Amino acid sequence: MLKQVQIDPIITRSGARYHLPLTYEVFGRALHTAPIILVNHALTGNSNVAGEHGWWTALIGKGKCINTDHYTVLAFNIPGNGYDGTYIENYLDFVAQDTARIFLKGLEALGISQVFAIIGGSLGGGIGWEMAALNPEITEHLIPIAADWRSTDWLIANCRVQEQILNNSKDPVRTVNEDLGIFNVESWLLHHGNKLRDRFSLKAYKLNNQLLKTIDIARDGPEGFEAIKNSKINIHIIGVNSDLFFTIKENRETFNELTNANCVVTYGEINSKYGHDSFLIEFEQLAELLYLLFKKPRKTPGRKINTLDHE
Repeated sequence: MLKQVQIDPIITRSGARYHLPLTYEVFGRALHTAPIILVNHALTGNSNVAGEHGWWTALIGKGKCINTDHYTVLAFNIPGNGYDGTYIENYLDFVAQDTARIFLKGLEALGISQVFAIIGGSLGGGIGWEMAALNPEITEHLIPIAADWRSTDWLIANCRVQEQILNNSKDPVRTVNEDLGIFNVESWLLHHGNKLRDRFSLKAYKLNNQLLKTIDIARDGPEGFEAIKNSKINIHIIGVNSDLFFTIKENRETFNELTNANCVVTYGEINSKYGHDSFLIEFEQLAELLYLLFKKPRKTPGRKINTLDHE
């Protein structure tokens, strides 16, 4: 069931002021009764991560890899994704870090100062990196899947092309030709075009495309990445061998840099012909990579905010 939490207004990095509703869903155990797993959705996703129509229901549910009998699964909607009826006209007002700040405000408003894990694929994983850079104590485990802490030049270029299509075509989300022989990049565009045609508006697509190309925890200098290096977060990077957007080369470079900084970090890889979107397809491989982490939950729930935490 879709719920809403009240958060304070936000001033985006561009200087725009927004007072946005933040909606969310909870699956499994009630908040503050079990370890909390925050799931950040990808470009075509939303807060409906489990259940009959959940987009990650193969991974999350009773008796599944992320067992909702043992965990509280929390998922926010990116404000402007349209799932809750909210849209943002001026999408260029936002970067990925702004969404991360909104999610952190949401956790605070729900009385949560630390979660067991933040997990997300693609855009959701990038927002997870941004959250950890802003508040390195927010999670015990960070699990970015088919994502990295900075959007690659190639991804930025493709998002820019997609932005031009969205802004200059009469029907940019619906006009596709699936009979063509296509490459991975074109497949990605068509896949998201079909998903967004069914679930999202043009405004939502523009916003999420903008967020995807603006992931960068080092936009203000090395402090963001250094904060993660110096934290106690357990980082579990999962790459896709055929991903052309967040490539395994960059995933492995991130892993090596964190290893050299003596961080607690692991690296796993999905082998698939499906490219970037494999995290939405290769559920058996993903579950195998995550099995040990989620096999035995802690006995204590996610830490609540109390008076001392505000002082």
